Amino acid sequence: MPRIALGIEYSGSQYCGWQKQQDCLGVQAHLEKALSLIACSEVEVFCAGRTDRGVHAVGQVVHFDVAVNRPSDAWIRGVNTHLPADIRVLWAREVDEAFHARFSATSRRYRYVIVNRYVASAIFSAQQTCVTYALNVDAMHQAAQALLGEHDFSSFRAAECQAKHPVRNLTEIQVFQDGPHVFVDVEANAFLHHMVRNIVGSLLKIGRGDQPISWLATLLAAKDRKLAAPTAPAAGLYLTHVRYLSPYHFPQVDMRYLWRGV
Repeated sequence: MPRIALGIEYSGSQYCGWQKQQDCLGVQAHLEKALSLIACSEVEVFCAGRTDRGVHAVGQVVHFDVAVNRPSDAWIRGVNTHLPADIRVLWAREVDEAFHARFSATSRRYRYVIVNRYVASAIFSAQQTCVTYALNVDAMHQAAQALLGEHDFSSFRAAECQAKHPVRNLTEIQVFQDGPHVFVDVEANAFLHHMVRNIVGSLLKIGRGDQPISWLATLLAAKDRKLAAPTAPAAGLYLTHVRYLSPYHFPQVDMRYLWRGV
């Protein structure tokens, strides 16, 4: 029985998140329905990271088992003909049965996109977060470095988080500006519920000058979500890349595609 891995891109604006649910529409439900039509049987997919309501992805990875052989183009172009315009399969690869989109992943990478200008965008309001006050991007980047390494991230964990423990290993965090856009790139072995958005919310307080650079380190040590800033909006968050060890080498997104230089 072949096991297939897919790269998925989607705008999360119209969905209640990745996961299929009874009371609202998730990206997973659309993808499974489209795959089932091509496979001529019911298909269940497993993803690398379950994104929340309104969060987007350009580098989501999923896998599924199927009882039929199809050319890769069937899993790309064929499936895309049955998907809404805001969900797309980017690539397809046959993998061995040891591969699991979630458990084989060594890290996930997210980008948070902020447009820093006086007036919000009328066109891209669902794809980026607008901040109308001036930001000290250097201070934000400097503060963020306190989060590197393995820590208890309870101060940046949503109350409804179902993770067994709050310890995560954050391997990279960069805050930088390109024209009107400010980007926060974060990579870790895994993330807690709302972890990236909660970090960004607190970084914005530092960027505005409401809190000192040392505040993020103080929050991390406190392990108390109530002390941190409000959660940043979902619209600016993208799952951009999932890393795997050899032999699983999948196509990577050109990050210039995601607002840089626009």
